[in-house]
Amino acid sequence: MHITLRQLEVFTEVLKSGSTTQASATLALSQSAVSAALSDLENQLAVKLFDRVGKRLVVNEHGRLLYPRAMALLEQAGEIEQLFHDGAGALRIAASTTIGNYILPRMIAAYRRDFPEMPLDLNVGNSADVIAAVADFRVDLGLIEGPCYMPELLTQSWMQDELIVFAAPDHPVLQAPVTLEALAAAPWILREKGSGTREVLEHLLFSHLPHFNLIMELGNSEAIKHAVRYGIGISCLSRRVVEEQIEAGILREVVTPLPPLMRTLYLIHHRQKHISQALSRFLSYCR
Repeated sequence: MHITLRQLEVFTEVLKSGSTTQASATLALSQSAVSAALSDLENQLAVKLFDRVGKRLVVNEHGRLLYPRAMALLEQAGEIEQLFHDGAGALRIAASTTIGNYILPRMIAAYRRDFPEMPLDLNVGNSADVIAAVADFRVDLGLIEGPCYMPELLTQSWMQDELIVFAAPDHPVLQAPVTLEALAAAPWILREKGSGTREVLEHLLFSHLPHFNLIMELGNSEAIKHAVRYGIGISCLSRRVVEEQIEAGILREVVTPLPPLMRTLYLIHHRQKHISQALSRFLSYCR
């Protein structure tokens, strides 16, 4: 068997794009060369990697099995090519909103001070987006605010984070001792479904409330803070997100009758992901 890196590269690009035409444009090869490389790979493996549906190529169970291993080999080959280049160790990181906006910047700053020439891309989205990016090998590492249940991903506990309920200083919920009934009746502004914060809140907080009054869902924490500041409703976010506004008196913490709302933050990567020297080095800053 003489599988080549070019054949694996063609296979992964055809899988990503769904066509030999797009793959040929990406790889700067002729369409016939792409088709030939894919055909040679399938002949050597003695299986079909795609189902042919009209002019479309739809990856099948054999292709899905090969993809993570092909990506791992290509990444290792790329590392060999970059060993003696200044840009070695380019990293792609994805983080959910709270982590990406409020926790990672300090760690990335320390990493950049020690390795100023090493490229690092950070994408910020909700936890569902981060999990999908890690599963698809679009990023090397994910940092999320809730548990991950995908068997193909490795999940590692990272750090603890406290969530707090907060309101505008003059909100009616603060005018008397806070009860579960008062929390249930208050208007709530929450992160969208798919965010780690929302998933944890439904488990830690709203499981204690038979009903709650959800009036608005917003896609980022900054929008929620502004909405709460102007009295639209109350919310619950990481203490890290609102601590400056609480110290300034713009927002106030709502002390609830419940125990502290603690959650675990997680690191995730694909089981087939090759842990490069650059990624291992970045992980040491996270610790």
